[in-house]
Amino acid sequence: MTTAPQRAKPAEQRERNLVEMAWDPITRIVGSLGIYAKVDFANREVAECYSTSSIFRGYSIFMKGKDPRDAHFITSRICGICGDNHATCSVYAQNMAYDVRPPALGEWIINLGEAAEYMFDHNIFQENLVGVDYCEKMIRETNPGVLAQAERTEAPHAGEHGYRTIADIMRSLNPLEGDFYREALAVSRTTREMFCLMEGRHVHPSTLYPGGVGTVATIQLFTDYLTRLTKYVEFMKRVVPMHDDLFDFIYDAMPGYQEVGRRRVMLGCWGSLNDPEHCDFRYENMSDWGRRMFVTPGVIVDGSLVTNDLVDINLGIRILLGSSYYDDWADQEPFVRTDPLGNPVDIRHPWNQHTIPKPQKRDFKNKYSWVMSPRWFDGENLLALDTGGGPLARLWSTALSGLLDIGYVRSTGHSVVINLPKTATLPETTFEWRIPQWNGEPLSNAIERNRARTYFQAYSAACALYFCEQAMNEVRQGHTQTWSPFTVPDEAISCGFTEAVRGVLSHHMVIRDGKIANYHPYPPTPWNASVRDSYGTPGPYEDAVQNTPIFEENPPETFKGIDIMRTVRSFDPCLPCGVHMYLGKGKELRTLHSPHAFGPL
Repeated sequence: MTTAPQRAKPAEQRERNLVEMAWDPITRIVGSLGIYAKVDFANREVAECYSTSSIFRGYSIFMKGKDPRDAHFITSRICGICGDNHATCSVYAQNMAYDVRPPALGEWIINLGEAAEYMFDHNIFQENLVGVDYCEKMIRETNPGVLAQAERTEAPHAGEHGYRTIADIMRSLNPLEGDFYREALAVSRTTREMFCLMEGRHVHPSTLYPGGVGTVATIQLFTDYLTRLTKYVEFMKRVVPMHDDLFDFIYDAMPGYQEVGRRRVMLGCWGSLNDPEHCDFRYENMSDWGRRMFVTPGVIVDGSLVTNDLVDINLGIRILLGSSYYDDWADQEPFVRTDPLGNPVDIRHPWNQHTIPKPQKRDFKNKYSWVMSPRWFDGENLLALDTGGGPLARLWSTALSGLLDIGYVRSTGHSVVINLPKTATLPETTFEWRIPQWNGEPLSNAIERNRARTYFQAYSAACALYFCEQAMNEVRQGHTQTWSPFTVPDEAISCGFTEAVRGVLSHHMVIRDGKIANYHPYPPTPWNASVRDSYGTPGPYEDAVQNTPIFEENPPETFKGIDIMRTVRSFDPCLPCGVHMYLGKGKELRTLHSPHAFGPL
């Protein structure tokens, strides 16, 4: 068993044994994320952390002057993982700009595609990437005492998932060898097929357009989707209890582990999966149709819901520069002074942003990353919101709003209830995700971000069952139109809001003379990976890693940083599209060999 260090004295009164360590690039994620930390081995905690991204891409620059109808095809290429989320968000922004409302069937098809994307991406990340952090090989290398305890610990839900001990679960997660690891890979193929049935191609949709989709809708199409979905539902009936057993064991085996990756609860969710009965994409009605989404938008601070109004959410977005490699644009003429409701729009809102890159040498006391610092202004404070990896914020916001009840999923004000119907070999099953707490306080940490990812897979599957029913009803009634015509206006401002796999996603567009005058996509990465802002506030990765306790049993000479990596990967990091490595001995506060974080894993 590994225990957390005692924190009897303030940091300035304790003996410190600081060692600078770097993990760059972070393995098992997409992109160029680096973590630079000072680890205090005397007190077994991280004293300081900086998050960096070494790549500039510039989509907001080369979108200018483009035909707005091309926006979703171009912005889809922002990411080779969740490109369809960008395409969908761009289409939403275009629908607003063109004042077009897709037919209901077209919206159900988009929802089915997005639900399949959530299932696909969360499955492959949870089981084949972040799951390795908890596999038997990793635990053996970093916490052999915990593995010995896992061998002796019976799994409480063994009858549901089939693994007798916690160690058996860990062995099943071993990369390339574990049976569950391999099963999850096969499942990811099925979910990708589900997406392609709806939107033609993964990950850059070929049938998704403003005004709807070009998919030919038939009962056979939805039957093919439903057949695959039913297999996934059966899979999830085993996955949820398996992960509950694993994560609960981690808490029991390492008392104090709730502090790993913990930060103040400041969560953002922009909502996703529109209800075509209510969504007309008009900004003037956005407060209402936003609340009718099947994932309810919301900003949660210290466990309480601040707002679930998309207009408030939109107007509160601020883009700060702080420690990023850009020049300020505060003296530039704003593109937008008021929104369509007459509300003033801040100069630091995405509608008014100018992207002015300024490459320079990395300096942790000044500028050190290409990631800007999005913040949300609550009227008094600029909050460094995070997404909880996506699912934690989505479930938390939906639960608190208590607006959803479609049979398969229901929000209660404090939880989300998920009903999965009878499948080939397993009975009807009900899961309840409850807002996480520890000693009566709301809890946002590494374990709960991962746990929420498992539950949201089941949530997505349950929603997809409902979407399938609605789509089939449309076809049976002869409502087979999937697209509505539109015209591009000479002047417009618009925004699209949805949830990418790993969290909040917005696209803000300004059209002048029929062309794009300004365009800014803000995916979850800038929010989660943001750097210290203009006021010195660290971004969520940095904040979550700083002060996190170290439970790894290895001495400094063979330290892998598994607790740090679990914290970062719990956010499901994705920094497309290249990996830029820094090689060298680096600067150390004392002589110490610091091996690469994980070797072949």
